[in-house]
Amino acid sequence: MFAEEFKKRTKDFAINIIKLCRKLPEKHEFRIITGQITRSACSIGANYRSACRAKSGPDFINKLKIVEEETDETIFFLEILKEILPEKLIETDILIKEGNEILSIIIASIITTRNKQNHK
Repeated sequence: MFAEEFKKRTKDFAINIIKLCRKLPEKHEFRIITGQITRSACSIGANYRSACRAKSGPDFINKLKIVEEETDETIFFLEILKEILPEKLIETDILIKEGNEILSIIIASIITTRNKQNHK
């Protein structure tokens, strides 16, 4: 089932972000980024799970919009890490690619749900 596979995918994404953060330097600026990116990455999966329990189409869309925002925020922090830590380029590129794929799926889901609602 797609929803179960996507729950796992978003959880794996968060875990991979956490693993990357464990490798970052222990400097103040990295602690700030680590906190932000960990929260936003974990929020993706948590809010997707919440969306799967939505009470209605509009509720589902609202929850997916949160997932969209959190995914975009996570990608933003990955892009910052890519620029300031070029030695982590391969890791950040892989995670940025996965983040963009997740974002595309979420946006497509929002559009599909809106279209279904408009044709009722």
